[in-house]
This record gives sequence, C-alpha cells and structure tokens, in this order.
Amino acid sequence: MLGLLGANHFAVVPYRHPGLVLGTGANAPRELVRALQRDLRALGYLRSGVDGRFGPGTASAVRAFQYDLLFNEGQGSDGRAPVAMRAFNQDRVTTMDGLVDERLAACIEAVLDDPRVPKLPRSDTPAADNRRALDAVRALAAKDLAVPMPFLLAVLAQESGLQHFRIPEGADTDDFIVVGLDRNDEGRGDHITSRGYGIGQYTLFHHPPRREEVESVMTDPALNVGRAVRELRDKFDHFVAGKTSGTRADDRIAEIGAGPLRLCRHPATDPLYLRDCHNCARQAPALTLATGTPCFIGSSVAFSPTQYHPATSYTGVPDRARLGCDWPYAVRRYNGGGVNSYHYQVQVLKRL
Repeated sequence: MLGLLGANHFAVVPYRHPGLVLGTGANAPRELVRALQRDLRALGYLRSGVDGRFGPGTASAVRAFQYDLLFNEGQGSDGRAPVAMRAFNQDRVTTMDGLVDERLAACIEAVLDDPRVPKLPRSDTPAADNRRALDAVRALAAKDLAVPMPFLLAVLAQESGLQHFRIPEGADTDDFIVVGLDRNDEGRGDHITSRGYGIGQYTLFHHPPRREEVESVMTDPALNVGRAVRELRDKFDHFVAGKTSGTRADDRIAEIGAGPLRLCRHPATDPLYLRDCHNCARQAPALTLATGTPCFIGSSVAFSPTQYHPATSYTGVPDRARLGCDWPYAVRRYNGGGVNSYHYQVQVLKRL
C-alpha cells in the first residue's frame, strides 16, 4: 500500500528498507512482492500478475525498469515522453540484475511521486468494464463499416483476448489495463520497445505515456478501439497493393497480383457486406502449416518458431487467397512484417 511521507508528499513503498532485497528465490513476504508488482504494473513494466510471487515475469519487469533508468531518454518514433526515465536514476542503479534493493526502491518512489508520470488505469469492476468495452466495439462497428466486424473481433481477440482490464483470479489481484510488451531490440532483451494498451492494444513507442493518452485512449474503450479501426483500415488502404516493398503485402502480390483492392466478395448493397467473414472463412479450403512451410509460394521466409510464437503447427487454416477479400493481407501488415506477422495472420484467420 502506498502512503505519504513528510511535507514533500513522497510516495513511500513498503519494500524500501536497508538491507532488504527482493528477487527470484528471495524469501520476502508476499505482500511486499505484491506491492512491488502493483507499482510495476502501474508504471507499465509488468505485463500481468499481482500475486506476491517473484517469478521470471517480475524479474523481467524489474530489469526493464533498470534498463530505462540507465538508457531511456524519453524519445520514441511517435514523439517524446513527458519525462526521460533516465532522469530518475541519479546514479543509484548501475546494472540490470532483476533485484530490488533500497536504491532501486528509491527510484520507484521518485517515479511514483512525479506528476509527469501518469499511472496506468485499473478498474474496481473489471468484468463489467470489459463488457462495456465490447458493447463499445459493437456500437462502433454498427455505425461505421470501415472494417469488417468479424475481422475486427478476431484481431481484438488476438491482441487482448477481448479484454480491456485484467480480471483478478485466485491469489492474483491484477485489475490493471491489459498491456502487451514488445522486446524487439536484438541483443538488448530487457529493452521494452513498444507497449500496447487495452482491448485494441493502442500502441506507443515512447514511455512513459503522456497524460492525455492515458485519460483518453486508455480509459475510454471506444477511443481505444477506434484507434485500432483506423490503423487496420490504413493498412488495408496503403500497405497491401502498393508499388514498393514498404507499401505492399508480398503474399497478396504473389497470390492475387497487384490489382485493385477487394473490400468484400459481397456488393455494398448486400446485407452481408463486410459482415459474413466467418462463412467465407468456413467455405475456403483448409490448409496445414508447419515449421519450414513457405509463408507463400516462392517466399524466402518460412514458418519457424519465434519468441512470440514458439509453436509452429497449424491445421484448419482458411486459405487467405480464397476468401475473396484483401483483409487477411491487411491484418498481417497490421502486425508488421517478417515471420511473426505470418503467425499473427494465421491465428487471426483461425479465430474467424
């Protein structure tokens, strides 16, 4: 539990004591570990889990926080953060060992107390708020057919399990917003390169987030999903059938060609327009994919295990080339490029 100390109102963390060290295998009271986990969740370093057990996930979160104290200058490809995390170090942290001692706890206190660092939202009623988030998705889709509803739901299920907030279960009291953490800095595995927030996994490359980003897109599921809708439609419009490698989907070019984009196999006047994707997927031939299967005919990239997709065995995958639209290719580009994007595409297709 957080308290206040002195006239400066510094947040006091209960695990800051001389000689106390929290780490994997340390015999620390679970409530101290739980308090640490709550703080790491609030600051965007722990993906999930407030259960009082200092396991690999908590150690990884601590190392990520230590990395930012050493190297985070507040700049991302999408702009500057409100403050550089490195400013909170003050020469207290020199290594990324995954251990929380008094010096690192002092850094956590300083970050928690700084008004420039907004805390991630949590919910007192996460199950009800998740239902409201889904209602917002359906309402958005009902009035705006910019993207097909079944594909949107499949993407959201893949991204967040259709949850905006974690739901506490058993000893795990985690009720913070769902967060996805990417570590794509080769050779620096403790560097969180981007974070996705909420049901639509609104993604930021700078950290910490700006207050207006938390207060709008993270607290409002409709705005969160609206961002995902706009990005998916942008990928469809500009990153599927372009003329350069950066603006095209190579699988689409190989399988369909560079012709006009196909929004739906049904005409816009048909009630099934952008709504019947599950039947299109069910009627398409089913494929089996495994390690070594080329990502498309003629591709130099083949399915292989990755840090995000360790298993490579898929059966019953709808043939994307036979769905009659270009949304499978847009979905892949929504996730980026490389073999991970093909794993992502397959899993979304199976969710249809």
